[in-house]
Amino acid sequence: MNNIKNSPLAPRPSLLTLLIANRGEIASRIIRSCKKMGIKSVAVFSEADRNAPFVAEADTAVFIGESSPNASYLNQDKIIATAKKVGADAIHPGYGFLSENVSFARRCEKENILFIGPNANAIEQMGSKSKAKTLMQQHKVPTVPGYQGSDQSADTLKKEAKAIGFPVLLKATAGGGGKGMRIVHKEDEIEAAIEAAKRESQNAFGDDELIVEKYIASGRHIEFQIFGDKHGNAIHILERECSIQRRYQKVIEESPSPILTEELRTQMGEAAVNAAKALNYDNAGTVEFIFDDTNQDFYFLEVNTRLQVEHPVTEEITGLDLVQMQIESAMGLPLSITQEEVKGAGYAIECRLYAEDANNDFLPVTGSIHQFDIPQVEGLRVETAIQSGSEISIYYDPMIAKLIVWDNSRQAALRKMQYVLRNLVCLGMTTNQAFLLHLVQHPDFLPGNYNTHFIQNKINLDDLKAQQNNASNLIILAACLYDWNQREQKRTLLRSIPSGWRNNFNNYQQEAYKVNESEQTIKYRFLQNNFHCLIGEAEYNVQLIQAEENQIRLEIDGIQHKFTVVKNGTDYFIHNENIGNIHLVQKERFPIKEAEKIQGAYEAPMPSQIVKILVEAGQAVKAGDGLIVLSSMKMENTISATEDGIVEEIFTQEDTNVEAGFLLLKLKSTQNANQAT
Repeated sequence: MNNIKNSPLAPRPSLLTLLIANRGEIASRIIRSCKKMGIKSVAVFSEADRNAPFVAEADTAVFIGESSPNASYLNQDKIIATAKKVGADAIHPGYGFLSENVSFARRCEKENILFIGPNANAIEQMGSKSKAKTLMQQHKVPTVPGYQGSDQSADTLKKEAKAIGFPVLLKATAGGGGKGMRIVHKEDEIEAAIEAAKRESQNAFGDDELIVEKYIASGRHIEFQIFGDKHGNAIHILERECSIQRRYQKVIEESPSPILTEELRTQMGEAAVNAAKALNYDNAGTVEFIFDDTNQDFYFLEVNTRLQVEHPVTEEITGLDLVQMQIESAMGLPLSITQEEVKGAGYAIECRLYAEDANNDFLPVTGSIHQFDIPQVEGLRVETAIQSGSEISIYYDPMIAKLIVWDNSRQAALRKMQYVLRNLVCLGMTTNQAFLLHLVQHPDFLPGNYNTHFIQNKINLDDLKAQQNNASNLIILAACLYDWNQREQKRTLLRSIPSGWRNNFNNYQQEAYKVNESEQTIKYRFLQNNFHCLIGEAEYNVQLIQAEENQIRLEIDGIQHKFTVVKNGTDYFIHNENIGNIHLVQKERFPIKEAEKIQGAYEAPMPSQIVKILVEAGQAVKAGDGLIVLSSMKMENTISATEDGIVEEIFTQEDTNVEAGFLLLKLKSTQNANQAT
């Protein structure tokens, strides 16, 4: 369904070629609307994205630089030069990167290239959260108490934080997505938090300005999609509930919000439209509110002057094409839908599939997606940047895909989402897929009883580990019999002799595997098309029903199970709808000498860039002191000392890239040194 029509009030300007100054799934999304509108799409790509799906999907693709965003997607000179080279009439910045960069919007205007987004003045006013907050206060939109002044000295920020009262929230005035944000609970934490937030904001957005706000410990994050045109029209296109977050990154979004009444929806929608009108807003944007469901108060947070990651849920319930609306508004066409005509039908829910390890503090991971298969479900929409064989690098956001489902009711949509998360095959690396399923099955999430602290307060990751450990035997059976079948298919000699034949039939064949740090051995023997298997105290009778290249179907004690198996050396990546995606490692038959563990060694937990070295050789440190700041997938992590000690040697330097396991530095324990003397 599409409610957008060409307006008879104005001639349609000529737009034949559009350059997309972005990457991944949002580039693919923009390309689809371009094709629908008969507009030629031009993708730009970095070295890391040379073989990415969006590059192949575009009508034309141009290489613009190395993998680092500063050398490619954030390089205005290269993007403008490329637009001129290919004769682009317009540039769509997507979200992130240059999408809210006012200098880029103005440069496009100067170069006579249409910028697909709001006018530069609106971006400038909203590009700074401090200016945005001041403007909203002037227009009677309720705001969170805080400081948004021009004096950005550490002393002033500390003074204002103390005046507001802890806990406070430090927030970068530029950009979004949780970059440059820190919750500060105590006064002695404020200085380090200011430094880290400024550095992260500078790296992500080229601007280190911060605002300080009173931290609302319990609330819901509700945002309204707004749209304006160049004829003074402004509307909202309903709300999205975005309260399920971790590290300020949204994980699940849905529309409509399960908490809003029609009266509240009207009040918040009117506030959002007033904000748009105050800006003379003329494209897609989002007004974000923090909503206190204990007293029904809501406060303005910010305006995102771009398309949001979660825009598909709005499209699904309204039938609108927001990208097409963006393009047409930028071309000068008036909105062809009024506020009264905006209607939502049914429910839409989006889950963000990330390359991250929920069992390791949600740290991002890198690697290869060996197999990516999407289940066939009516009402499912998948926005993704990858395919089977894609690489997940350290340079960009770790989001793999957005999974969106629509149905007539929230209950039906949740049921579909659970089915999708059980049956999506994403093998080759750790993802948050099992974590997402755990979330949408939680008894408090099902009725919509949650807030922005739901994950940290309600989700027990030990339960998730226990579920996987309980299912480890089935995964071991699948890995073992998958290998057995592979060997059988390759066997050319003495095929009449049963597999694994030996003089003493009572002896079992056996294999050892490591699953979730636990090592287990399976013993098995094959007779009359049946396997008798032993794993610890458990005994199984198994039939191999069907085997294909990457799939195997087993009947285990009378119940049939289907497994997808990808093997890479001794690593097995296995999916089953009742178990999820599990990684196990086959133990070598002959022991491999392990590398000697260096006492006091600190290694990179993931592929990273060294942002800042906080210590120097010979320096004494206390347990908890920061040692090195790493950046991976646009997020910073600090390696801290686990004990008191003295820095013996540093093996890296700033602005270098390191692999996971790289030795960063060596610390001599003060306790061991004292014992030695």
